[in-house]
Amino acid sequence: MMDFEDEFSESELVKKPDTPIQYVKLGDAGLVRRDLDTFPEFLRDKALDKYQLIAFIEETITGGWTQKNLDPILDTLFTANMDKRPNWRTLVRWRKSYIDSNGDLASLVAKRHKMGNRTSRVQGDEAFFEQALTRFLDTKRPRVSSAYQYYKDAITIENESIVDGQIPIISYKSFNQRIKSLPPYPVAVARHGKFKADQWFAYCSSHIPPTRILERVEIDHTPLDLILLDDELSIPLGRPYLTLIVDVFSGCVLGFHLSYRSPSYVSAAKAIVHAIKPKSFEGLDIKLQNDWPCFGKFENLVVDNGAEFWSKSLEHACKETGINIQYNPVRKPWLKPFVERFFGMINECFLTELPGKTFSNILAKEDYKPEKDAIMRFSVFVEEFHRWIMDVYHQDSNSRETRIPVKQWQRGFDIYPPLKMSKEDEQRFTVLMGISYERTLTRNGFKYEDLMYDSTALADYRKHYPQSKDTIKKIIKVDPDDLSYIHVYLEELGGYLKVPCTDNSGYTIGLSLHEHKVIKQINREMIREGKDNLGLAKARMAIHARVKQEQEAFIAFKTKAKITAVKKQAQLADISNTGQSTISLKKEGLDLYLPDKSETKQINVFDNWDDDLEAFE
Repeated sequence: MMDFEDEFSESELVKKPDTPIQYVKLGDAGLVRRDLDTFPEFLRDKALDKYQLIAFIEETITGGWTQKNLDPILDTLFTANMDKRPNWRTLVRWRKSYIDSNGDLASLVAKRHKMGNRTSRVQGDEAFFEQALTRFLDTKRPRVSSAYQYYKDAITIENESIVDGQIPIISYKSFNQRIKSLPPYPVAVARHGKFKADQWFAYCSSHIPPTRILERVEIDHTPLDLILLDDELSIPLGRPYLTLIVDVFSGCVLGFHLSYRSPSYVSAAKAIVHAIKPKSFEGLDIKLQNDWPCFGKFENLVVDNGAEFWSKSLEHACKETGINIQYNPVRKPWLKPFVERFFGMINECFLTELPGKTFSNILAKEDYKPEKDAIMRFSVFVEEFHRWIMDVYHQDSNSRETRIPVKQWQRGFDIYPPLKMSKEDEQRFTVLMGISYERTLTRNGFKYEDLMYDSTALADYRKHYPQSKDTIKKIIKVDPDDLSYIHVYLEELGGYLKVPCTDNSGYTIGLSLHEHKVIKQINREMIREGKDNLGLAKARMAIHARVKQEQEAFIAFKTKAKITAVKKQAQLADISNTGQSTISLKKEGLDLYLPDKSETKQINVFDNWDDDLEAFE
């Protein structure tokens, strides 16, 4: 008979992998016994003296460790100082401890750390201490003295009804010692919340370092601690926002964007385009000693959870170019440390001596008024910031002297050069990083922010490709720094068409979206202030009066009105599905302004009424 053979032999069983050491809990961790270095110096010295005595006797003694053999040796060694002579039994006990511990010198240390009372001297106040502790472990974070006062008052009231065996009250020092002996994590959770407690006590692992340039890139925003001046008006503009991109492997700055607008998708997109494309120094009036060789398509872009980084436009543009967006967990900036540390370096190493420097902490500002000392114009700061990045930061070693950023970049570039974009890819990426909108294609092109965009190519497209209700809405890409053109996606052609603004006055050349909105707002305010509301009201009432006169004349003469005249009255009365449906005016409640006959002869509100008013829409 054949023996049954288990198909799952021990050799084939899957062994559960060991937990990585960084994730082993304290209760499961194996501890190494303490050594002599962990004791105070005077205890170490005494232990070494014991060891030397045991070693000397071990070499000197003949026979066993008995009183007969040990006393003569001890009497000889301690003739001059019999007060320090140990008893022979004590010496035997020391030797036994040393041998039982396999030669561990720590076994010869006096057990001073085990001395003292291990039980509480005060009994019966536990319930009152727990009540006081409940009040102390509160998010309002009361002081220890307040909790102790409650503890003392509660026991005092309780003792009022007790004749014999009153409850003892411990001192404030003892009470405070009890509080300090509590486990710190539950105390932090109760008083500061779990998020703060996890920040203070959770395991913080280090990053897996990248092995090549552009493998991990970090981006973030910060307001600079510096007040700059307007280039032409020389008035303080305030603190600008800096959007910065840093390569983690080399520590080099890949790109940045400086603006006074709050961090948004626009600032992030501009910084990313600046980082990926080769650097252009047009417009800089300074001479630089070094180049800025850092550019290329990065693999992983590490961002926080700001709304600008959750933009669909950013997500689509990065996916199109093969860039992976890695989102940091909420409220954990330490997982993106390199760019955060670089912001501190800018404030400490670059902005420290610049006039107009502010302070992140308002208490550190004291009596200093940075707006009075601000002398640097915005364009000058941009130039000097380029100089500091290229000629100072990139060329200098870090604080630990482990790398020079630009040399680290060059070393990584030689070993594993990053992917480069062709001119066509760079142009396409710039278009993709624009802000996406959906606009309706009309016979006059596209309208965006009260600006019209049209071209011969777009007109040819309208001629050749019929549009339906669904396809007439097109995706447009807008460069927020230049409204002189837009890019329109034409599905039939499978690409974006560049369409210029129809404005021929040069208004939109180099015009940013923000500038345009400000100009429109100021223009509306000027028109609002210059408008004669009283005159407009009188003119409108005169129109209503003229319509009423025409209606009365029509009824009085009982003649058949021409259809064109009635149509003009319908236009005046604004007949529509959302307005009124009759040209008749109610007589009740109308206080009409009736002009003189001399005025009515000169007013002909129906003249040229059918003129094309599309330009005023």
